[in-house]
Amino acid sequence: MKKLDKTFYQQDVLVVAPALIGKLLVRKLPTGEIMRYRIIETEAYRGEEDTACHARAGKTKRTAPMYEAGGITYVYLCYGIHHLLNVVTGQKEEPQAVLIRGIEGFPGPGKLTKKLEINRDFNWLDLTASEEIWVEDDGEKSNYFTTKRIGIDYATEPYRSIDWRFVKEK
Repeated sequence: MKKLDKTFYQQDVLVVAPALIGKLLVRKLPTGEIMRYRIIETEAYRGEEDTACHARAGKTKRTAPMYEAGGITYVYLCYGIHHLLNVVTGQKEEPQAVLIRGIEGFPGPGKLTKKLEINRDFNWLDLTASEEIWVEDDGEKSNYFTTKRIGIDYATEPYRSIDWRFVKEK
């Protein structure tokens, strides 16, 4: 198994989001236990022009990680309840991120972060250097289908209806 490198993450989000399907999200707990779960669902968020993307309002304290070069995490609290894990992609100052929506056994972005004990402390972590969280490629090839993103009714067209959600076929 190979930890993904900066070259992988610094591609466009529309390349990285589907390429993450089938990869292994790895979390090393403080106890030393290592958990590996296959990524089964992602969503792409691409730039200030994407009205579903947090970067739509420009660079803020909250969205600053999205403006970094790909390979770091962007973790935020949703509805004051769930931490959501995003992988920043692309080049510096081109805000893009992939929301990890599901892993095997834990569909839903809030369920997976709860299982993996991911919170705001994981914001800005370098996935290529972190000893707490990273993504591995074990060579498995996964087929996927695309559909509309979930929970973005506030977005304008075409971003509300664009097929930027990637789901592993069963």
